[in-house]
Amino acid sequence: MRVGVFDSGIGGLSVLKSVLEARLFAEVIYYGDTARVPYGPKDQITIERFSLEALDFFKPHQIDLLIVACNTVSAWALPAMRARTDMPIVGVIEPGVLAITQDTPKNASILVLGTNATISSGRYERELKTQGYTSIKSLATGLFVPLIEEGILQGPLLEACMHHYFQDLQNAPDVVVLGCTHFPLIISSLQGYFTHYFKHACKFVHSGNAIVRHLQEHHHLSPLSNPPKVRFFASGDVVMLKAQAKAWLGLEQM
Repeated sequence: MRVGVFDSGIGGLSVLKSVLEARLFAEVIYYGDTARVPYGPKDQITIERFSLEALDFFKPHQIDLLIVACNTVSAWALPAMRARTDMPIVGVIEPGVLAITQDTPKNASILVLGTNATISSGRYERELKTQGYTSIKSLATGLFVPLIEEGILQGPLLEACMHHYFQDLQNAPDVVVLGCTHFPLIISSLQGYFTHYFKHACKFVHSGNAIVRHLQEHHHLSPLSNPPKVRFFASGDVVMLKAQAKAWLGLEQM
């Protein structure tokens, strides 16, 4: 099978990493809309339009399944995308929530981080409350996205941004949901911040491995013997995208 992975930029590489390690597909086509990232501050109509244009991009590649590796698109545009095609489209929110329910007690305090659009959609809170969780706080941390897109994964600038967002938190949460696929790329810095300021080791959850589990269970996919071939495309600087993929995923051939 040939799968497409779509993200607003480079954040979907965190999902791609899990997909590549699982070896569920013979070929992976990654498309990042790097010319128009971030999606988080944009309105629903614009998010839907960009997402449908991405769907059109994949048509000539004849993929069998599309992974939307973007929480903002998963929150706002999946119905419009699914109405345009018969191809299976898998978002990241539902698998991520299900991953939380597997080993997180119902009385745990949960902090959801995401873009403005993802947080304003209320999708994570509604899904988690449906599963019986009641202590949930959501925080829009959209400035992380352009920093990550610039390759700033640690250091004083990122630390200042974290302090800006987290300084009013009274207590450290038990679980931090990384509700943007960019955020796992700064997970070490986030872990260091919460450990330093709250003296508490939080559990961090993101949807990469949850997507793999969902694909195995719902699409009956099994690991292949050979690693998949990967091709990268972008609406903006594809050279930068490939360089980031090589650095973060250890890919030698592009």
